Amino acid sequence: MDTHKVGSDTTVIADSLEIPGVGHIPANAYVLTAAEPVVVDTGLSVGDRDFVAALSGVMDPSDVRWIWLTHPDRDHTGGIFDLLDAAPHARVITTFLGSGIMSTERALPMDRVYFLNPGQSLDVGDRTLHAFRPPLFDNPATVGFYDDRTRICFSSDCFGGPMPSAELAESGHASDLKPEELREAQVLWATIDSPWVHLVDAEKYRASLAPLAEMNPEIVLCTHLPPAVRMTDRMLGTLASVPDSDPFVGPDQAALERLLASFEPGGLTPA
Repeated sequence: MDTHKVGSDTTVIADSLEIPGVGHIPANAYVLTAAEPVVVDTGLSVGDRDFVAALSGVMDPSDVRWIWLTHPDRDHTGGIFDLLDAAPHARVITTFLGSGIMSTERALPMDRVYFLNPGQSLDVGDRTLHAFRPPLFDNPATVGFYDDRTRICFSSDCFGGPMPSAELAESGHASDLKPEELREAQVLWATIDSPWVHLVDAEKYRASLAPLAEMNPEIVLCTHLPPAVRMTDRMLGTLASVPDSDPFVGPDQAALERLLASFEPGGLTPA
C-alpha cells in the first residue's frame, strides 16, 4: 500500500490487485482532512492488509468523524470494522440499501450509521459534500460525492481502468498512460464492471453523463483508477462510447485449464 497527497488536503491510500489477462486493478481509499475528517472507503478485504495501520500514517484514526462508504462491495469495506473501533466518534455514511447489504455478513451498528441519498449534501465543517449517483456502477447502493471546496469528485467505481503495472496502479496518475491506452483501459473496465450498459437505451445513458460534465471537477478520484487531474471531458467522452463497444466475455473453463497448465513445471510457455 502506498499513500500520497492529491491537492492540498486529500490523501490517497493506494492498493491494487493483479488480475491475469486484465492488468493491475487499483483499489484506492481516500482521506479528506476537512474540519470533520472523512475517510472514503476502507480498502480491500484481504487478510494481509491493515487499513488502520496505513491510515495511521496519514492521521490519528481517532480523529476520523465520517466514513463515506461509496458502496458495500468487499473491495471497499476491508477495514471498516477495525476503523469503527479505532475511530469511536466516526459515523458511516451509506444508504438504506447499503446498510442492508452489509448486514448479510456483519451488520453495521445502526447508531453509527448516517443515511445519505444521491442529491443530498453533508456539511463537514469547512465544506459541503454533494452526494450523487455515478453514471456507471456495479452496486445499486453506490453514492459518490463532489467536494465543493477542492473541486474534487469521488466517483467510486466509475472511470476505473486496469493499469499495466502495480507501480502505476498505486503510485501513478491516469495521465501517465497515453490517451488511447487510458481509453482502452476504461472501456474494458466499464464493460466488465457495468455490463448492463449494453442493455439500456444508449441516449438515456449518455444523458446521465451531463451532471458530471456540469460539475466539471478539477480532479476525479476513482476507486479503481490513479488520480485524474483536468481530464474530465476526455474521460466522459470515453464513457459515452461504452454502449458501442463489444461486451466483455471472460475466460471459460478451457482457458482456465490452459492457464493452470502454464503454471506447472514443464507446462505451456506463454506466447
